[in-house]
Amino acid sequence: MNVRTPDPYPGWLSEEDLYEARQRLPMLYVEAIPVRLDPLGYVNEVGLLLTGDDDGRMLRTFVSGRVMYRETIRAALIRHIEKDLGTMVLPQLPASPVPFTVAEYFPAPSETGLTDDRQHAVSMCYIVPVRGETSPRSDALELTWLSPTEALSSDIQGEFAGGRENILRQALAHVGVNI
Repeated sequence: MNVRTPDPYPGWLSEEDLYEARQRLPMLYVEAIPVRLDPLGYVNEVGLLLTGDDDGRMLRTFVSGRVMYRETIRAALIRHIEKDLGTMVLPQLPASPVPFTVAEYFPAPSETGLTDDRQHAVSMCYIVPVRGETSPRSDALELTWLSPTEALSSDIQGEFAGGRENILRQALAHVGVNI
């Protein structure tokens, strides 16, 4: 029998509270780069979301989102992967999810090279193998599976905003892809 008082704030902020929090605190995010592996465990495909911004530009991005109050990193990763890629994606999280990097975004250019106009955000970045079928979120135009060489091409790198192309290069270097 649970005798605890229900939490009146179940882990999500109203739009007004989120705006106020973003003005005062760094927000914690997770970012996941979905990959497909060959039989030996080497990355042979990288999944990148294609979205449109308010100015009509096409941009590449990753699975990402905030970590809610009282939510584990593992739960946040699974929630955002399934939200962005569909429930049949079958992500393979390791027993101990350790990020390949921690990225820090600022609302103005800074020494990190990463920007997010809305806020100061700290993002734990993961490479997540997936095995199932993907159906990208409704605000994404598509999920494109690219070889590591294609993902690192200057054309694709130029489609990222806020310095995220640097995170992709770090991710692929982390798994031994240096092109």
